[in-house]
Order: sequence, then structure tokens, then C-alpha cells
Amino acid sequence: MSASTKALHECGQSLWLDNITRGMLDDGTLARYVRDFHVTGLTSNPSIYNAAVKNTSFYDAAIATKVRSGLSGERLFFELAIEDLTRAADLFRPVHDRTGGLDGWVSLEVSPTLAYDTASTLAAAKDLFARANRPNLYIKIPGTPEGLPAIEEAIFAGVPVNVTLLFTREHYLAAAEAYLRGVERRVEAGLPPRVCSVASLFISRWDGATAAKLPAHLANRLGIAIGQQSYKAYRDLLCSDRFERLCNFGAVPQRLLYASTGTKDPNASDTLYIGSLASPNTVNTMPEPTLLAFADHGDVTATLSAGGGDCDRTLFAIERAGTDVVAVGAKLQKDGAEAFVKSWNELLEVIEKKSRAVAAVA
Repeated sequence: MSASTKALHECGQSLWLDNITRGMLDDGTLARYVRDFHVTGLTSNPSIYNAAVKNTSFYDAAIATKVRSGLSGERLFFELAIEDLTRAADLFRPVHDRTGGLDGWVSLEVSPTLAYDTASTLAAAKDLFARANRPNLYIKIPGTPEGLPAIEEAIFAGVPVNVTLLFTREHYLAAAEAYLRGVERRVEAGLPPRVCSVASLFISRWDGATAAKLPAHLANRLGIAIGQQSYKAYRDLLCSDRFERLCNFGAVPQRLLYASTGTKDPNASDTLYIGSLASPNTVNTMPEPTLLAFADHGDVTATLSAGGGDCDRTLFAIERAGTDVVAVGAKLQKDGAEAFVKSWNELLEVIEKKSRAVAAVA
């Protein structure tokens, strides 16, 4: 077992894997990560599945079977993904039960083409959650302006939500507001308020987007500062009268989740965003290479301050150096949504190509 991942786990942060393939389910790799590296959950997205289907043969036989049964395109993909994620959910179910539903989750994203379509996002979220039929499966909904009403309605409908594509403190607070409104409406309607959620804040893309614009002494500090700033907002919300009132009815916190925590800069530590964002009552979902690196040589020397540490000073220095943090955050969300659509379209093209190959030999 890894002492590094154990230390992170014991500080109160959940370690999730930001990856899934049918191969790691079949060969026991995921089960080994659970056993040896304290992994207690898993996330997926269109880019992950695009790589898994395109670059491996893990899905070829299943695609062939589904094509022969009349499935194609988006419907075929979600059948594949639900098969994988229900298996992963069952693997994490003991953690989910042991933690009263706060941990042990897997995540499935609605089609990223719906990022700016509220009604269709909500309909897809309800459909996918019902089809998966697992209590520990989050539906990922983007925290775009159009996604926020769908998040509120999904929570009100009892659908657990992983809010994705959050980049700024303000994005996080908007997602938290949507979650709270959904829970408050459940209380008013006499429904159980315990509907779980996480809010996924993307970290490393900040530094990738600003690397060429910042002086050396500010390199690779913006993503961590945004994480610190958002963590302060998160802790302040947990102490608010509004949230404590909901706790009296049995509500649970929407946990802050650090996403995109693989280091992009080859000159920086490959565990930069793991040790730097260690913080109680949060989640860090990390790419497989980052998990392996941290398990091997990671270190937890301190946890984030509930007051945000030196984030204000860092952000002030970055703004003075000529970076408009608000503008960069807005662009990152827009670019992130577009990148997921690109991966989604490529994924469907790969499935279509493999489907045609099956038809040709039928």
C-alpha cells in the first residue's frame, strides 16, 4: 500500500481516478488501485472514452454485438459506458455504503453537445440515471449558464449531479447556488433533502493557458491560487446559516472536487496539484499517470488553509503582470465545452467506423 495516498486519504480528501477503460475493469487494475492506493471513486468524460474506444480493442466485441442488435451512434455509446460504470459503481459500493453515500461514486456525462440546452440536459440526466440504476452514479452536467437551471432541477428531481467545467470561484458559487436551491425546494416539498453532488473545479488548464504570459516566479501558481480561493468559498458556505439550516433537515454538503490535476508543464513536479491541494472534505480526481506518480513519490506536508492561504496575494500579482483572470476563466469554460464536443464527435466517428466494419463482414 502507498504511504503517500494513505496520508492524503487520512487528511480527509477522497482520491478518485479520472479514467476508465474496460481493460482496467477486466484485468483487475481498478480493483488494485482501490486496494493499494486508497482510490474511492472514479470520473469519466468524452475525452477519456474517445481515447479508450479509439486506441484499444477493449470495446470491439461489444460494439459488434450491439450493432447486430440494431444500436448505433450515441445510443450505442451510452450502452457501453453504462456497462462500464455500473461495474465500477458496484466495485465502489462498499465505500459508498460505509460513508453514508458521501464517497464511492462514479460519474457519467451527458452529451457535451447539450452544454447550452437546459431542457435537453435535464431530460438526458434523468434518463441516464434511471438507465444506470445505481445509487452511486453521478450524472455530469456542465456548470454553464444554461446548465445551472438543469442542475437545480436535477437535484430537485433526486438525480445526483457532478457539476463539471467549473474554472473560477464564481463558477463554483453559481454551481453551489443551483445545488442549494434544488435541496431547498425538496425541503419545501416535503421530500428527503439528501441528494449528493460534487462541484468539479478544473485546475491545471489555468497554468497551461497562461504559461507564456507570466514571469517565471508566477509560473504554475495560478491554478493552485484558484483552488485555494474556491476552497475558502466552499468552507465559508459550509459554515453559513443557510447550509446549517439545511443540515438540520438532513442535507449533505456538495463537496468541492479538484479536477484536471495532471501537471502540464514538464519542468514542474508531476504531483504538483496533488500535494498542493490536499484539503479536508474535498475530492481530487487525478489522471492515472498522476495517481501512479503520487503513489510512488508524492508528499503531503500541509493542508490548505480554510482562509485561502496566500491566494489573494498571488492573484493580485498575476493580475498586475497583465493576466485578466476573469476573462481567462470565461474562455477556459468556453474552450473546455468545445473540447468535449470535439472529443464527443470523434468518439461517435470511431464508433461509426467500427460499426461499418462489423456490417461489412456480417
